[in-house]
Amino acid sequence: MNRRSFAQTLGSAAVFSAFAKAPAWSQISEGATAGKIMAIAAHPGDGVFTMGAGLAEQVERGGAGVLLNLSLGERGAPKSIPVGQYGEMQRTATLKAAQLLGIDPIFFPYPDGEIPFNEESALRVCDAIREYKPSVVVTHWSGSWHKDHQTCHLIVRDAIFFAGLETLARTRPAHSVSKLFYAENWEDATNFVPDTYVDIEGVYEKWMKACDFYPMWRGQTGFFRYNDYYSSLSVVRGCVSGFKRAVALMADANERVQRSQFL
Repeated sequence: MNRRSFAQTLGSAAVFSAFAKAPAWSQISEGATAGKIMAIAAHPGDGVFTMGAGLAEQVERGGAGVLLNLSLGERGAPKSIPVGQYGEMQRTATLKAAQLLGIDPIFFPYPDGEIPFNEESALRVCDAIREYKPSVVVTHWSGSWHKDHQTCHLIVRDAIFFAGLETLARTRPAHSVSKLFYAENWEDATNFVPDTYVDIEGVYEKWMKACDFYPMWRGQTGFFRYNDYYSSLSVVRGCVSGFKRAVALMADANERVQRSQFL
């Protein structure tokens, strides 16, 4: 029995499941107008490397994408570059990547390594969700060794709850997110079990160019071979899903139940 789900698009693909014929990303039928996806990342590189291809694919279909960065990831700087300068390099790279991918970038002012998990940060993200009204949110999985990634995961879960709460008065009306997914990140691999695969062959080259704006992608930080890892991973996930290249996601546990009167 094949327990994998396959999605050709983020917003409206037909998905084949072992238990029900239901779409993984939304209940919108094949060919319907693509919606808006918001990627929420602790650092810009995480957003573009792990969520950028999905955003680009949605834009390619006529939808919209938003990348919310909680920090600039400035403390990932090599010793030869001052932290503040590296932060601005990260911002510039993200602006260029966003323009190429056709998405809206948002920058929050939290320091890298010190993103707070509290009501203020959750409400700030809540307000962004209410402003941009995404149907789908993609963020970090909780099984991470990185403090900021764990914090981002918790913030987003609370923010989605706050955003949809009709009785919570903010500057904008409530907005309910239809689906929450977690991106595949080498730093967030503990207990990550992919169940949704997105075909990215049509946007692969554009995504690679967007990633290349970042010094860490080009190996200038000397920490990890991001280019080799994520480009190769797209082939691996393509092999598993039957696409040429793909990215893998994990649906939130609360959204995995599917109902059907027949198999």
